[in-house]
Amino acid sequence: MSSSVMGAQSAIAIQQLVDMRNQFNDLQRQISTGQKSTNYAGLGLNRGVTVSLNAQLSAITGYDSTISTVSTRIDLMNTVFTRMSDMGSTMRQAMVTANATSDASGAITAQTTAQMSLDELLGLLNTDAGGRYLFSGRATDTPAVDSYDHILNGDGTRAGLKQIISERAQADVGANGLGRLTVTQPTATSVSVTEDAGVFGFKLASANSTLSNATVTGPSGSPAALSVDFTGTPTDGEAFTLRLTLPDGSSQNLTLTATTNSPPGANQFTIGATAAATAANFQSALSSGLGNLAATSLKAASAVAASNEFFAADANNPPQRVAGPPFDTATALTAGSAADTVIWYTGEAGSDSARGTAVARIDQSLAVPYGARANEAGLRNLVQNIATLAAVTLSPSDPNAGGFSLALNQRLSANLTGSGLQGLTDIAAELASAQTSLNAAKTRHQQTSMTLSDFLQQVSGVSNEEVGSKILALQTRMQASMQTTAMLFQTSLVNYLK
Repeated sequence: MSSSVMGAQSAIAIQQLVDMRNQFNDLQRQISTGQKSTNYAGLGLNRGVTVSLNAQLSAITGYDSTISTVSTRIDLMNTVFTRMSDMGSTMRQAMVTANATSDASGAITAQTTAQMSLDELLGLLNTDAGGRYLFSGRATDTPAVDSYDHILNGDGTRAGLKQIISERAQADVGANGLGRLTVTQPTATSVSVTEDAGVFGFKLASANSTLSNATVTGPSGSPAALSVDFTGTPTDGEAFTLRLTLPDGSSQNLTLTATTNSPPGANQFTIGATAAATAANFQSALSSGLGNLAATSLKAASAVAASNEFFAADANNPPQRVAGPPFDTATALTAGSAADTVIWYTGEAGSDSARGTAVARIDQSLAVPYGARANEAGLRNLVQNIATLAAVTLSPSDPNAGGFSLALNQRLSANLTGSGLQGLTDIAAELASAQTSLNAAKTRHQQTSMTLSDFLQQVSGVSNEEVGSKILALQTRMQASMQTTAMLFQTSLVNYLK
């Protein structure tokens, strides 16, 4: 055999050994990684299927990451709602306790509770998760509400809630302290009650009378007026009832009962010897009764009305304020501005659904809304009612403080018991629905991911048993080839001739 032929055979044998060594290395890689190939090209016709399966699995991983993030945010929001509900219950109880006292001590204690609760409440509404404010609508990098101090006290150039309530109280109570009503005696035997022009103070709704020898006319006209004309003297126990409309839309009755006692009791007037004396006594009792209501029920209704204006405002709709000074003779409201009035809600103030301000895509065909704005009715109602109690002026030396507190607490407690907490429940229910969708999608993704992973393993994976068998077979081939190659390298002319 020529040396060139032997050399060629040796080269072929060596190349076969190199190829088998490469196959051995690849089989070792397969058994350690569980994958047929390190690239898609090595998968042959299955490479397209593998690319698609990997893309689907990658998308599911991304969706699951979104679900985890959104679930954390919703959990934080639910924690806030739970605490808010507890605060509403605490405030209602504080008001009930305050109503049980006749002086200002209980009212001041309830106000202290309201101030502490408001500070905490505003902090809750400024909750952020990873730098994202949860109650600011789309303005996720902006706190939802202004500070406690600014909202109550203003910031020097802009008025806070305390000033807004004070201005409105002056306008509603009026300079004479009778709720912008004028009580006069046009004649010796008649008494007249007239409204002021404008939107402030008491408004005359109706009048009913069981007084004998007295004629009641009105209320009628604009501004409305009524008169009571005594043609004689009424009988003990007969009464006159004046129904008044207050600034917050509520109504209040003032009933004056005729009596023979002198001096008369509260909300009574003494029957005089003549019609003129009775009319004078009636006017005095009517003025006293209106003054008492102005300092209590009217002032409370005024605070609620002012608070309504303040908390209904946002950057797009500044609050309405009393057109003054002077405030006690003002007749109209005027639009405030962000330059002169604190805007309590500082987040995004859109008109669309608050839930739609944050939408998470959690599946190829499913997106879940979970946004919130602090000025939503349910949240705003709680803030507003607690802030109103925190902002009003209460003085232990004010003889009307107890009556004012009672009238105010009745209004605020009713608001907290009614639509406010129901609003919180509604928002929480919507977020609970979103959470249910998140959990359902996560479970669905787990099942889909397992199915796709199994399919991918079938396409791109290997069987350890099969690879092991190939390695054993390849080892046998390599051993035989190496022995053959060794023999070729040991071949010589002498050995060949033998």
